[in-house]
Order: sequence, then structure tokens, then C-alpha cells
Amino acid sequence: MSITMDIHEVLEHLPHRYPFLLIDRVLDVVPNEKIAALKNVTINEPFFPGHYPHHPVMPGVLIIEAMAQAAALLSFKSMGTKPDDKSVYYFVGIDGARFKRPVSPGDQLIFEVSITQNRRGIWKFSGVAKVDGEVAAEAQLICTIRDKE
Repeated sequence: MSITMDIHEVLEHLPHRYPFLLIDRVLDVVPNEKIAALKNVTINEPFFPGHYPHHPVMPGVLIIEAMAQAAALLSFKSMGTKPDDKSVYYFVGIDGARFKRPVSPGDQLIFEVSITQNRRGIWKFSGVAKVDGEVAAEAQLICTIRDKE
């Protein structure tokens, strides 16, 4: 079963808000398998004035964070739940992160994330971020949901 999500549904499934919400739309999600999500990169992003003013480039760490947000959306859709006040979705590991090309204002990032493993509440994902079909970044991500203390 394939599903899309507009920004309103993204906001229901992620606790992040401006300026840290980095997913604008979900193009396709197949629960328990994969997700394709979109981020429109604009010059109005709050990080561009400092990274770098005369040659704006999206920080790689934010590209990986956006990939993790796409993974969180996939997890919540796979579990049939939404975030609540009793738990937190943690990003707990990154392996094999590689950056292949800079991402600049005007680019449209497409995140393709697949579940590679889900055991005892530890989710492992393989992700890639593309601009115009060209790989901008890739990584393996590890995430988990834990009760708040």
C-alpha cells in the first residue's frame, strides 16, 4: 500500500517545528518498507547567512537530520502511531555517511529511506538524498523510541 503525506500530516507525525522541521512532503511511503520524502531548499533557510554567506551550502549534518526525519515518518507510519508526550524518537547512530555534492538554495532534496532491520525497538535504515537524480548524501541510520523519564 502506497501513501502520500502533505505538510499537515507531516506535522502530525513529527514533533519538529520551524526552524528544525526539514521535511516538506512525503511523496510515497510503503509501511514497513520505504519512504520517499521531499525538502525544498530555499535561500530563506536560517542556516544560510552563516554557512557560507557568499556561497550558501546546506550543512551536511542537516541533510542527515532530514534523512532521519524521513526515517521517523516511516517508523510512525509502519507502527500506525503518532508521536505523543510520553515518548521520544531518538536518532542514535549514523554509519557510512558520505557527501557527494553540495546542496544549494533552489535545490529540491529527495530522501529515499528503507528499513533494513527492526528488532526490539531499534530501527535501522539505509538512506540516500538526491538532487535532480544525483546522489548528494547517503548513510545508514539507527533510531529508537524510548519512554520519557
